[in-house]
Amino acid sequence: MNELELIARLTRSLPANESVIVGAGDDCAVLDFGLPDRWLLFKTDAVVEGVHFDQKAAPEQIGHKALARCLSDVAAMAGTPSCALVTLGLPRRFDPGFVEAIYDGMKKLAVRHGVAMVGGETVANPDRVLISVSLLGLVPKQKCIRRSGALAGDAIFVTGQLGGSLAGKHLEFEPRLAEARWLAEHFPIHSMIDLSDGLASDLRQILQSSQVGAELLSEAVPISRAARWLARAAAPAKTPLQAALTDGEDFELLFTLAGKKAVPLLDAWKKAFPDLQLSCIGKITQKPGLKIQGKKGLHPLTVHGYVHFQES
Repeated sequence: MNELELIARLTRSLPANESVIVGAGDDCAVLDFGLPDRWLLFKTDAVVEGVHFDQKAAPEQIGHKALARCLSDVAAMAGTPSCALVTLGLPRRFDPGFVEAIYDGMKKLAVRHGVAMVGGETVANPDRVLISVSLLGLVPKQKCIRRSGALAGDAIFVTGQLGGSLAGKHLEFEPRLAEARWLAEHFPIHSMIDLSDGLASDLRQILQSSQVGAELLSEAVPISRAARWLARAAAPAKTPLQAALTDGEDFELLFTLAGKKAVPLLDAWKKAFPDLQLSCIGKITQKPGLKIQGKKGLHPLTVHGYVHFQES
């Protein structure tokens, strides 16, 4: 049983109450606690030594990544982060200076985005470091963007460049919070997700939630220099395109909006964010399934991104 199958099994009959607007199945839970114009966003995520970072990673980078993953999920719903709790699982023999440096990485990122770190928990974890962050945020009710709103005819967009995150980006990425709020403020975005497990997998999350299909243009997928370099170094394991589709941990925004809005968005984006690439990579279709247009024509996309517990 892989991660997605386990999640589906565990979330079949979760209890809820009158505060739940969106429960399991999106980037954040969305809750109504009586604020007149805003909903509460609630998110938790974890990084584990040997899975999300190795012993070569600087402790400040580890802390940055631990908090940034949650911030990226808040960005995917066009929200603003507010407060965080941190749980540390540490081996019995740990270096206090190393742990303090992890916190330094979290604190620097928290200050940049106005996030209060309000407590947490510490616990012994016999063989490796584990950091779990729980985050609260806020989003205007009329601007909250979900995965489930994609419509046939929508254009599909992605920020930045994809693939090769293991070359360093996965420890240093900046959550696209400002960009997501700008999108929600200026354009009627239909659906959005952050790219944590890879374009090929995360786009399928939008398609499943929205009950639609998609066609990608292989030449339009923005491939990073790191992906091209790693593909050459590891040849013939992955092509650069395969890396961009499957590597994961890019933490860019993937979103859709009506096709007629595509050109105005691209023009406005260049003025608002001249240093961040925005690419239109395909379209949403009424017929289910994910296909890609390449030099040999249109064919089903069979590759997937990273899945925990998946057998290789």
